[in-house]
Amino acid sequence: MGSRGVGQVRIIGGAYRRRLLAFPSRPGLRPTPDRVRETLFNWLGQSLRGLACLDLFAGCGGLGFEAASRGAHRVVMVERDRAAFAALAANRERLHASSVELVCADAFAWLDRAAECFDVVFLDPPFRQNSLPQAMERLPPVLRHGARVYLECESALAAEGMWRELRAARAGQVSYQLLEWGHDDPGSVSRDL
Repeated sequence: MGSRGVGQVRIIGGAYRRRLLAFPSRPGLRPTPDRVRETLFNWLGQSLRGLACLDLFAGCGGLGFEAASRGAHRVVMVERDRAAFAALAANRERLHASSVELVCADAFAWLDRAAECFDVVFLDPPFRQNSLPQAMERLPPVLRHGARVYLECESALAAEGMWRELRAARAGQVSYQLLEWGHDDPGSVSRDL
């Protein structure tokens, strides 16, 4: 931890490895632990080169900056809290992370008007908001077939319909999963990451 009211998270892999991200102390803002991020990027593969990623509830930005560090060609990070957004902007500038686009907006309002599709999405909303079911329902229009979606929540969600669970684990009070979108669609060809 840095100074009072400010936290830090370390990027664990890629071009920005070992660089620190500073973030403000905000209600519901909790960075994904190093061990969980390491597991997630082992699941996804160490390189995200050429992929488009969305960090929908960006918070401290650990997942989005980790994706940019590992070669994602585009990372959109959406955060509505102004103090957290200012920290994201400062971290992007400090890292010279040109592949990162920051959007200060409500996640659901942004989803309603989004026009592009993504290969990888990170969903780690504040637990007490119970936003995950609504996010999962509204997410499909911005997903490419075979997109991978990372979920972090208190309890695992059941993968139903067009969703398939690829991996799942638990660390303390946190359940995390990697889902794939579109596996049941016979008219589409699956795309490997």
